[in-house]
Amino acid sequence: MTRAVLITGGGGVGKTTIAAAVGVGAARAGHRTLVLTVDPARRLATALGLETLGNHPEPNPQLDGLFAAMLDSAASWDAIAYRHAPVEVADRLVTNPLFEAVASRFPSGQGYAASEEMAVHLESGEWDVVVVDTPPASGGIDFFAAPSRMRELVGGRLLRWLTGARLPGRRGLFNLAGRPALRLADALLGGPLLEQVAEFLFDLRTTYDGITAKAAAIDRHFATAAIVVVTTADPGPLREALRFHEVGIEPELVVFNRSLPDDWAATVDPLEDGRAAAALNENLARWALEVGRQEDARADFSGRVGTPMATVPWLADAPVDLDGLQAVLDGSEGLSLDALGV
Repeated sequence: MTRAVLITGGGGVGKTTIAAAVGVGAARAGHRTLVLTVDPARRLATALGLETLGNHPEPNPQLDGLFAAMLDSAASWDAIAYRHAPVEVADRLVTNPLFEAVASRFPSGQGYAASEEMAVHLESGEWDVVVVDTPPASGGIDFFAAPSRMRELVGGRLLRWLTGARLPGRRGLFNLAGRPALRLADALLGGPLLEQVAEFLFDLRTTYDGITAKAAAIDRHFATAAIVVVTTADPGPLREALRFHEVGIEPELVVFNRSLPDDWAATVDPLEDGRAAAALNENLARWALEVGRQEDARADFSGRVGTPMATVPWLADAPVDLDGLQAVLDGSEGLSLDALGV
């Protein structure tokens, strides 16, 4: 059975690096591993063997068993249309500018596209491990809410109100007398634009059964996945990490990234008098205070949620190759393949 590891959290906390490190560690342990990521930094993408945007997994030229794919939301939404609608309907959807607008502006659009890509790979039987670097919207929570929001989009009250409780025939869709909402829209928009909107709504409704079934499957994958929330000890990321607990999502692990080493808090003898020495002494004292603040933040977080925690040390330079990514995993405390069930 394929193991899913979902690396989530807000933007800027280093979760893409953590996801890549887990992927490298899993591949080096002999697992056929896919890392599905969203817009990584250029140097990190190169380390993963990614040169272009695309949903198709690319093998890493330096590490057998490691593959990576970079989410292409537009291509993913086209695939969603063809996966859940008849070909002739999908052809109309992907060429309809309204579909493109929904794909790009729907608040959970990127999250749902990523979750369907995840499900496709988990169900393919090709992988031992699939590591997903989730989109950062709403601190990562949008990714987990996306399936239910997508169900609501294609089968919600507004769409049913406009198109009818049951899908009408195409001719019936334009029966203005039977649909007060469309009568009003006809007066406001005019016939040609109304026809384009109505056709889009009709076509979108045809995806309901397929998307409902797929969304339920995605939720089942979420339930069996190892969820890893990446944060730092700073107030903003901590608030985002706490929201997972507040909405009922229980992660396998919370990773505090960029943690300063404990020995930086050790008392040191002040250097001799002098302007340079005074500045250095002040700097050392400031770092010692920061170590204490981080320790207090981790203790407070642990007391609130009781979730197992791990720390990844602060690095002067971001890793840019496979050995550097492996070092992230090896240098951590509590972040291991065993902890993730891999």
